[in-house]
Amino acid sequence: MMIYPSIDVLLGKVDSKYTLVIAAAKRGRQLRSGSKKTIDEIYSKEVTTALHEIEEDKIEYERIRDGIK
Repeated sequence: MMIYPSIDVLLGKVDSKYTLVIAAAKRGRQLRSGSKKTIDEIYSKEVTTALHEIEEDKIEYERIRDGIK
């Protein structure tokens, strides 16, 4: 079974696995709270949508000293 988006592709978009997890979780919470999606596809889980947004460079993150902003 192939997982999409690929973890290898996603890790090329961020600086670490930690950043990927935090960014996807935070974006997933934003989507669940009613934030507008940046992609047209519909996925059943908000975190899946967030991962696709990261893959397509539709969202940005900023590393700050204490975490991700």
